[in-house]
Amino acid sequence: MAMSRRTFIKAVGGTGLALVGVGGTFAATRTPQRALLPWEELDNAPPADVRLDAFRHAILAPNPHNRQPWLIRLAGLDQAVIFCDLDRRLPQTDPFDRQILIGFGCLLEIARIAAAQRGFGMEITPFPEGLPAERLDHRPIASLRFAATGAVTKDPLFAAIPNRHSNKAPFDTARPIERSVLDALTAHASPQAEIGTSLDAAVVQRLRTVTWDAWNTEFATQRTWQESVDLMRIGKNEIDRNPDGISIGGPLLEALAMAGQLSREQLAHPGTMAYSASADRYRPIMASSMGYAWITTPGNSRADQLAAGRAFVRMNLEATRQSLAFHPVSQALQEFPEMAKSFAEVHATLGAHHGERVQMLARLGYGSLAAKTPRWPLASRLIGA
Repeated sequence: MAMSRRTFIKAVGGTGLALVGVGGTFAATRTPQRALLPWEELDNAPPADVRLDAFRHAILAPNPHNRQPWLIRLAGLDQAVIFCDLDRRLPQTDPFDRQILIGFGCLLEIARIAAAQRGFGMEITPFPEGLPAERLDHRPIASLRFAATGAVTKDPLFAAIPNRHSNKAPFDTARPIERSVLDALTAHASPQAEIGTSLDAAVVQRLRTVTWDAWNTEFATQRTWQESVDLMRIGKNEIDRNPDGISIGGPLLEALAMAGQLSREQLAHPGTMAYSASADRYRPIMASSMGYAWITTPGNSRADQLAAGRAFVRMNLEATRQSLAFHPVSQALQEFPEMAKSFAEVHATLGAHHGERVQMLARLGYGSLAAKTPRWPLASRLIGA
């Protein structure tokens, strides 16, 4: 099934495309149903154990490369201990496990919101056995205690959890964002995590350029791009078997893979259509950003990173409530050496003062409905004592 580069790019970037020359039954059965079951689980009656209820929501939290690195050990009747699956880190693009830890902040905040919906408070003790150094280790990220109390207020962000997704499509450049929508996002800042936003045309254009340059740096650096390629799951069967990493699905893309025109090997090597199409797809995405939001912390401690994750997911949930498309584009914040120029540029553009750290950056706009991201079931993330 020979295909032009232009058509190939449309296939890579599109969702729900019809597949010419392939039976409708094939097209209709390419959704990885098993990998999406954790989202459907939220429609079921809640488990009696509030901890399981909190975590069935929390495992849907955003996290880098969808690695879902959390391991959860229930303790006693009201406690849980959270660990990092060290095999799910990203040593090339996240050499100090900063981004992974921000994902844990997202997990903790969604668990807290879900527990509050049941009238339970969730006390969080970060790093109960001591802080990790340069990399995360086998010690727990946090210990949690759940307690029923009449003082807990339900969080209005709870209803947005099943609909929160990252939108990796081009945005509508004819539709501006209202300032009041950004004000709703910044309301979720905390003393440890400041939220900044901008609709200023000059800032938006500068960030479009910086984020594209940063994405291209990660793409053009062989070892960092290979880290992504190794985590790509191509087609329904691969996604259902391994519902983490970067999902590449849909009937047209799966047919290309079956025809030998799309593989991890082709995606990894310059000169192939698959490799070139990856960049061709992302350039218009980065160029369509209509505004930006970011998280800045006073330093870059492990506590700062967790706080950034908690504020970031609240901002993401608020964007969902506001029907605002939201897409993390934090490549410029990564710490591998080739990213140093973009790292400095984004901090200068966003006005980070000496010692302050921009932890997350997201592009904003309006676009088509984003697809759900595959997830491992909660049972797979629970570990014994």
